[in-house]
This record gives sequence, C-alpha cells and structure tokens, in this order.
Amino acid sequence: MVSVWAILFVFSKVIELGDTAFIVLRKQSFLFRHWYHHITVLLYTWYSCAQLVPTARFFIILNALAHTFTYPYYTARAAKVHVPRRLAMAVTLFQIVTMIFGIYANAYAYFAKKAGLHCETPWENIYISALMHLSYFLLLLKFFKDAYFRSCINKMKTSAAKGKDIGEELTDYLKIN
Repeated sequence: MVSVWAILFVFSKVIELGDTAFIVLRKQSFLFRHWYHHITVLLYTWYSCAQLVPTARFFIILNALAHTFTYPYYTARAAKVHVPRRLAMAVTLFQIVTMIFGIYANAYAYFAKKAGLHCETPWENIYISALMHLSYFLLLLKFFKDAYFRSCINKMKTSAAKGKDIGEELTDYLKIN
C-alpha cells in the first residue's frame, strides 16, 4: 500500500510542473528556487521510488504537508487576494522547518548506517537527499531574509549612518508589518 502512495506522489510531482507552465504561460517571472525545487524533487522522487527508499516516505509526508499550506497561499496570491504579511512569513518559515526535518532525517539515517544499525536507505540516497534538503534550506533562508527583512535592514543602515537609534526603526518596522 505504501508503494501505491509513493507512486501517486511521483505522479503528483509531474502535475506540479503544471504550475510552472502556468507561470510561464502568463509571462510571469519565477524564481530559481521554484523551478529548481520542482525539477529536483521530481528527479529525486523517481529515483527514490524505484529504490523503495524508507526515508523517502518521511520526505513524502513533509512535502505534502508543506504543499498543503503553500499551494492555497500561491492560489490566493494568483487570484490577487491580499494575504497578510505574517501569514506569508509563516508559510515560508514552515517550509524552512520542513527542510530542517529533512536534513535531520538524512543525518539520522547516516549515523544509523555508520553505527552499523539496520537502515535500508542507500548511502548515495542519503547524500543526494541531504544535499537537496540543504540547498532548499539555504534558498528558503535567503528568500526569507530578502523578502521580509531587506527593507528593515536598509532602513536600519540608513538610520545608523545618520546617527539615529536603529532600535526605533526595528520597533516601528515590526509594528507596521
């Protein structure tokens, strides 16, 4: 039964390429992390499903859970519905947390195998998956900083250059946003 869900998940990754096509057809720009995520997850799921990798089941749950929140957010944005900034931040933070869990799962499998414990996840899968989750983590962290703190940082730099108290700028920024 698990393998049926895994195969359905792999096919869902192909369907997700539709949102990338939708963005391209609407002549909107999309971020590197968007297409990078879709392509690498698709390739990784095919690779892992073929090997019946146990840790991949955990990643399927993480990915599905993240998309439960991400796609309604993207849909609202595409429909030009105002999404509160804090909700947008929460969605991104949730994605970052799922990457931390993915990195943890890989570390767990790595150390279990290293200790000689029974772990059916192949070494190469651990390395590929760890690299993939780490790259997503870094891309999401950069996005979070750029999207939600760049204007605050720029205001604080300007205030500091003028000799003003940057604590006031940060407090005002947090109140507004």
